[in-house]
Amino acid sequence: MLQVTGENEKNLEVSESVRRPGLRKEISFGDYICHTFQGDCWADRSPLHEAAAQGRLLALKTLIAQGVNVNLVTINRVSSLHEACLGGHVACAKALLENGAHVNGVTVHGATPLFNACCSGSAACVNVLLEFGAKAQLEAHLASPIHEAVKRGHRECMEILLANNVNIDQEVPQLGTPLYVACTFQRVDCVKKLLELGASVDHGQWLDTPLHAAARQSSVEVIHLLTDYGANLKCRNAQGKSALDLAAPKSSVEQALLLREGPSALSQLCRLCVRKCLGRACHQTIHKLHLPEPLERFLLYQ
Repeated sequence: MLQVTGENEKNLEVSESVRRPGLRKEISFGDYICHTFQGDCWADRSPLHEAAAQGRLLALKTLIAQGVNVNLVTINRVSSLHEACLGGHVACAKALLENGAHVNGVTVHGATPLFNACCSGSAACVNVLLEFGAKAQLEAHLASPIHEAVKRGHRECMEILLANNVNIDQEVPQLGTPLYVACTFQRVDCVKKLLELGASVDHGQWLDTPLHAAARQSSVEVIHLLTDYGANLKCRNAQGKSALDLAAPKSSVEQALLLREGPSALSQLCRLCVRKCLGRACHQTIHKLHLPEPLERFLLYQ
């Protein structure tokens, strides 16, 4: 680009761009214009993005060897690492990370590569991202990886994040806690594992509990799981409604809730009391109590 000064600088820059079209171009994205410059960090969707998205490792490595910037981002700040993780292409993700890709890069929508890996359900990508320093627990205003993993029923990704000290009861605005999300989307495996690992059975989205979320759906199994773990049937949400009030009339969910309205069995009350005393790590601690196997299995809901 020519170095120019004065009031006609802008016009001269444009003219120079026209004479040398390979140096600069403008790409329209709705109301936005993305100016891309050779060698700069901003770009539209590049060949590196395409290679990462399609899992073409050889092509990706060739581009990197040719000096392509691994941190090129689109106008929405989507990097090649975002694309590789969204496609579940762990080899491409690792190659990008080994060559300096930003592991915690954030798109304009608040998505990190870790979020994309949880979206695709790639436990391998989740592990490699964490190995390279990805933040497992993100600020509330960013898209939450664990909530996305739970929403899509990717239990293995969820467990990896929890093993890396993600708050099991993190409440995200508009989503609630992971357990609340699991109940909303009827992810039975995730519900079961979250409860087993000590998730708060009554912590959902503000006054709406996981049981409220489950009552709106059709999974009786989720209702049984929540009540077995001590869900309070009398909790009322912001509209003053209990879970039973939200269940469809004469549905199997309504029947399941009605059956649980009476007093709990003494064995159930004892189990809940023991688990409460042992705390969130009860599933690990119970094995150290040297209890008879039938009693141990009962306490562990096995």
